[in-house]
Amino acid sequence: MELSVPPSPARRHCHERDPGPRDRPRVLLHVGDGVRPLFVGLALLMLGNGLQGSLLGVRASQEAFGSGVIGLIMAAFFAGFLLGSVWSARALRRVGYIRVFAALAAMASVAILVQELFVVPVAWGLMRFVTGLCFAGIYVVSESWLNNRATNLTRGRLLAVYMVVMYLGQGGGQLLLNVADPSKADLFILSSILISVAVVPLLLSATPAPDVSLASRMSVSRLCRISPFGAGGVFVAGLINGTIMGMGAVYAHDAGLSVARIALFMGAVICGGALLQWPLGRLSDRMDRRWVILGVTFAAAGASMLAYRATGWATPGMLASVGLFGGLSFALHSLNLAHTNDCLEPSEMLGASSSLVLLLGVGSVIGPLAVGAVMSQVGAAGFFWWLAAVQLIFGLFGLGCVRYFAKRGSVAPSHYVVVPSQTSSVGVAAIEDVYATQDDEPAHERPGEALDQRGEGAEREEPRPARSSETP
Repeated sequence: MELSVPPSPARRHCHERDPGPRDRPRVLLHVGDGVRPLFVGLALLMLGNGLQGSLLGVRASQEAFGSGVIGLIMAAFFAGFLLGSVWSARALRRVGYIRVFAALAAMASVAILVQELFVVPVAWGLMRFVTGLCFAGIYVVSESWLNNRATNLTRGRLLAVYMVVMYLGQGGGQLLLNVADPSKADLFILSSILISVAVVPLLLSATPAPDVSLASRMSVSRLCRISPFGAGGVFVAGLINGTIMGMGAVYAHDAGLSVARIALFMGAVICGGALLQWPLGRLSDRMDRRWVILGVTFAAAGASMLAYRATGWATPGMLASVGLFGGLSFALHSLNLAHTNDCLEPSEMLGASSSLVLLLGVGSVIGPLAVGAVMSQVGAAGFFWWLAAVQLIFGLFGLGCVRYFAKRGSVAPSHYVVVPSQTSSVGVAAIEDVYATQDDEPAHERPGEALDQRGEGAEREEPRPARSSETP
């Protein structure tokens, strides 16, 4: 009687045929048939999410809530998102992803309508918390579905398409501000409609339910000891992303921009984030990633000041400046995530995902609160002054890490994969899995890599040095 022994993780992709250049598009199209309803639904969902984020900022400014109160309201979304990333994955295992998705989409659709009925800060803060929790669950379902349909040969490309859909949908939602007057109910209703309709393609799909599991967690303190530079960068990325997404429209309104220019302002920031991530990521794959992060950080600080000055410029100059600012700022999340994984063993990556999400989520909560307090004291200019200060402080911290700690990355550095600024713990785990299995070529053709723990294949050229507890 023969026993079937599963392949080791390092060898798992050796059993999949490496498609030739002509076969790769065909493989991706075949998998795309199963996830096309998902992408359609996500596009509609992100249109609704992008619209309501800026809509609430503009409407709250019109209602004179105050920058500090608005920051608190916007931070409630990220607090709900952080809780939802943990809760929803557990709910999926109990009742199934179809029911969880439908229930959370219905709640998110209702929440935006409640904010139109009760225009008071307390109600808005509560509904933003509910919306964040709902969207976290929706992302868990969507990303689990996507990861279930992907193979080792197609996962990286499907995640790239997922990123494009997320960013372009969210950026397109900003432009919907021009459809109606934010002071009326029309845009609230439109956002509710988009979120509700997004459920239809997913619920009518016959794709089997994916298996959702939670990885064992690596503590935040241990992660910070292993990679203080990378962990600190993920936290700072949360500060920046939360500030931009939560308070960007508030700044634009307080700076005197019209509704049309506010929509263009936010759209350019988000689309810039989508356009610059790949070039910067590929650059970081070809040289020391730490120096790329430092260069992007200091350039983002300068771009923040440029965008502040460009707010009053003509539309083309403003769009180019804020697009550069958004591209550099949003790239910090993915760059720091990739660097952190450079310092981890492949077996540690999934366990570290929950701590990385926690750091990102805590930063996203603190960002709107802090910038709201700053803007209430110094005015709209505090938005970009706060961002520039955060980026400069992190840049100096990063220089200290590079100066005083030796680089102790993994034998095979992880591949850069673009990660949306808002993603769930399951999404991070799925993306991190790409770092270990993304290469299409068979393992026996990659020099310097052992095929499995039994010593088959070529030995690594250099042994991994003992890890210091203070490796950046």
